Amino acid sequence: MHSFYGYRRPQGLPGVRNWVAVISSVFCANNVVRRIVQQVAGTVELTHPVGCSQVGLDLELTAKALKGVGRHPNFYGVVVVGLGCERFRAEELADSIAATGKPVEMVVIQEEGDTQKAIEKGVRFAQSLVEQAAKQKQEEFPLSELFLGLKCGGTDATSGIAANPVLGWVTDQVIAEGGRAMFTEVTELIGAEHVLARRAVTPEVGQKILDMVRNMENKLKLGTGHSELQNRSALISPGNEDGGVTSVVEKALGGIHKGGTGPITGVLSYGEPVGGPGLYILDCPGHDGEAVTGLSASGCQVVVFTTGRGTPTGFPGVPVVKITGNTSTYERMKFNLDFNAGEVIDKGFTIPNVGAGLLQKVIDTATGEPTKAEIAMGDELFCITRSYGG
Repeated sequence: MHSFYGYRRPQGLPGVRNWVAVISSVFCANNVVRRIVQQVAGTVELTHPVGCSQVGLDLELTAKALKGVGRHPNFYGVVVVGLGCERFRAEELADSIAATGKPVEMVVIQEEGDTQKAIEKGVRFAQSLVEQAAKQKQEEFPLSELFLGLKCGGTDATSGIAANPVLGWVTDQVIAEGGRAMFTEVTELIGAEHVLARRAVTPEVGQKILDMVRNMENKLKLGTGHSELQNRSALISPGNEDGGVTSVVEKALGGIHKGGTGPITGVLSYGEPVGGPGLYILDCPGHDGEAVTGLSASGCQVVVFTTGRGTPTGFPGVPVVKITGNTSTYERMKFNLDFNAGEVIDKGFTIPNVGAGLLQKVIDTATGEPTKAEIAMGDELFCITRSYGG
């Protein structure tokens, strides 16, 4: 049985980092958030372009994502910054986070008088929370307390041959020890949904998987139905094609290996917290940022991201472990990539042999070893999904 060292939280899973998050409830507060973080070491900036002029499901997705990220176990405490007149009120966000027992402070710019006063107050709040967080010590936790997010991007043929099967082996180990894992990218599951449905723990979960993919197909049909948009309708990117993946079905059949071989416990909506142990699917498009934001909003403490072509992106406050099955990509992008699974192809190493190395990398990361994206201060993957009447 494996273990890692993390930070106990009042509710739920432990954190694998001990940051203080500074979150804007609306894009108008982004500059204040940024200025606070610049002045207080130990804080993480979470800014975004939404929070106002949204209605219905679009606004609800923003609310669920921000609440979920704010409740994330990697954050000891949170400073919420609002403007004061937005549709998604700062009070709603702060109250949702505080309900978990996490310390929360709130700054509303219009109530403070101007941005400078808001920044000064936010800095005081953030400094106090960082000082509190510094007093907390790491504790040992079993792997059953780990929730792993699974993602791929910049796919090439080696992703389905090596990187995703190696990650799938790790997923199976985490689940076998009572942990949790979740994958997503529904736009890139098309053509493999029947395979996934057969792995569902119940017929009802199997039907949810089929319905989820069918709904995504219908949205894609609506968005690509105009004849003048046919040149904008490919689900496969030029990089995928250059790397040997020529259809979404090929991509799906390679991508589902991330989820290992075990049963699928459930399907979650965007921003929905995970339940008990097991393997889950998150209903979200394949966009890297929207997907990793969704995984984080559901509570994944570590995200493992496979990439054949290579990507430098990271998420604020949540370590993203980058692995590739393409050794030449690894050699070119060593500053950005954490693990090379290409030895499955180059040297004929077995998937369990390479998987054991990746599992240790995940455990080391959960215990505090920084990822390449953390070292580079990558935060590009914080991107809330949108809904336009769907």
